[in-house]
Amino acid sequence: MRRNGIKDVAALRERAARTPEWFYPAILADLGVEWFKPYRKLMDASRGLPWTEWFLGGRLNIVHNVLDRHLHRDRAAQVAVIAEDEQGSVERLTYAELDARVCRFAGALAGLGAGVGDGVGFYMPMRVEVVIALLACLKIGAVPVPIFAGFGPEALAGRLADAGAHILLTAATTVRRGKAVDLKAVVDAACALAPEVRHVVVLRRGGAAVPWHEGRDRDWDKLEASGPAEHPTAHLDASARSLILYTSGTTGKPKGAVHTHAGVLVVTAKEVGYHLDVRGGDVMFWLTDIGWMMGPWEILGTLFHGGTVILMEGAADFPEVDRLWGMVERHRVTHLGVAPTAIRMLAAHGREPVARHDLSALRLLGSTGETWDGASYAWFFENIGGGRCPVINISGGTELMGCLLAPLPVAPLKPCTLQGPALGMDVDVLDEEGHSIRGDVGYLVCRNAAPNMTRGFLSDAPRYLETYFAKFGESIWCHGDWARVDADGMWFLSGRSDDTLKIAGKRIGPGEVEAVAIDHPAVREAAAIGVPDPLKGEQLVLVVAPRAGFSADDELGAAVAAHVAARLGSTMRPARVLWVEALPVTRSGKILRGVIRRLLRGEDPGSLAAAANPEVLAALPRLA
Repeated sequence: MRRNGIKDVAALRERAARTPEWFYPAILADLGVEWFKPYRKLMDASRGLPWTEWFLGGRLNIVHNVLDRHLHRDRAAQVAVIAEDEQGSVERLTYAELDARVCRFAGALAGLGAGVGDGVGFYMPMRVEVVIALLACLKIGAVPVPIFAGFGPEALAGRLADAGAHILLTAATTVRRGKAVDLKAVVDAACALAPEVRHVVVLRRGGAAVPWHEGRDRDWDKLEASGPAEHPTAHLDASARSLILYTSGTTGKPKGAVHTHAGVLVVTAKEVGYHLDVRGGDVMFWLTDIGWMMGPWEILGTLFHGGTVILMEGAADFPEVDRLWGMVERHRVTHLGVAPTAIRMLAAHGREPVARHDLSALRLLGSTGETWDGASYAWFFENIGGGRCPVINISGGTELMGCLLAPLPVAPLKPCTLQGPALGMDVDVLDEEGHSIRGDVGYLVCRNAAPNMTRGFLSDAPRYLETYFAKFGESIWCHGDWARVDADGMWFLSGRSDDTLKIAGKRIGPGEVEAVAIDHPAVREAAAIGVPDPLKGEQLVLVVAPRAGFSADDELGAAVAAHVAARLGSTMRPARVLWVEALPVTRSGKILRGVIRRLLRGEDPGSLAAAANPEVLAALPRLA
């Protein structure tokens, strides 16, 4: 801002959104992005916003920028990656060690036939090999297809087939809550459904026997060791594919968002650098999975800035409830990112597990995945950040590989806010007729193109246009979230617009109802669901998980309903409060409201592949 004579954050956001011809060259220079060949034209919007092309004529590679260049800048001996499992085993790689393993694995993948544009499936736990494989693929121009290692065979096979992946990377097992999870069995079943997979590279664990498919399966360690000590980084077009990321929708065919080397590099460097303020030597720990957008986002963005990435295999509260806080202390974490759902779970254990640990290295907190409630946000801010670390609450999507809304740490915050638009994004809130509104809840939209926007959905351009441009036309990206801007210009989210409740003619986002419900001392987490009602059109049902120490009965449910009615008005009084042990969520912490709604209505729940805890769903049909 000083360098460009910009007086305040509002002016910066305005100029960044409205003048891309200034903004992108300015940040590329400021961030130090390195090109093999400079681009000749910033953008080509001749086909309209949905199909805008960026950095025409330019050639680069993400790996050159996140790894290669650091080796010559006094970072070779710095730790790049730390991975820890539930047993407390820790593995560390310096930048030099990471480079050596990336080179070998890149050469080995090339030996299997992987090349520019070829999809490579990932069905992996969060171990150092995830980072090695991600960078190895990008180094040779192959396209990682990260898939959540909790999906069943059908969900895995469908994504592999859609992406045309001939190589699948996996581990024999992972461990969660002390139990070995057999990934290889799922992979074998998936490959029977996706015969185009020709090579399965298996990371073994210990000396246990692993079912083996001769001619197809490859031992990871042996394959990596067979690679060359050095391997060149491919010079790629700016528009070369870098990632295919699948959304975790609960119905319909998964949508494969297509991203590019330039787009992913620019957005991760921009957001991790400017919005999260990660600098060389910082330690980033985002509670995530490689199958969620935040996995590659965290890894690539942190390494670009010369930081250290922390990976955690297993659960945050096992084998002890303070596992997460212990890791923050042990590894001197400076940046900790979590979903609000995870904080609600961990806060249920109280402050004592946190008090055992020194969290003074923390400088910033991050969050994404769900809307916050005030009590959980305050607990996170006060107990984990000590009241001194800003909560950088960001929101975007898989299809953006980044954010629409994100705070800047040099500007004020309110509890639960996202503060304002991410840099470069011309974001607005519109009513049903497409008019810009303030103060009321409306549709979150973006009026301009950005390099990180997906290049359509894989093999399904009509669905891409229908998903984002059907509502307001092809000049406005309609993201599908409810948003509100308050009188002070602070931005807030209210959940997904397709989850909207309409009770007695009044529309309200489920997130608003849930935040009020969670303010009741008995409620740990809540899902607000609309079910058909002959009088009101819909009636509001709250599905609620209780906090420890409360007896979940009808009397307590009536008290929770009264609490909601007192805050939101009598028309919003829940018709029923249903108690469950826990809510079904995705691995990224998003409540599966659609699944809950269909089960409560007695309908087929649809695909459950996205559920991280499918065992809790058994209670819902009985409640219905």
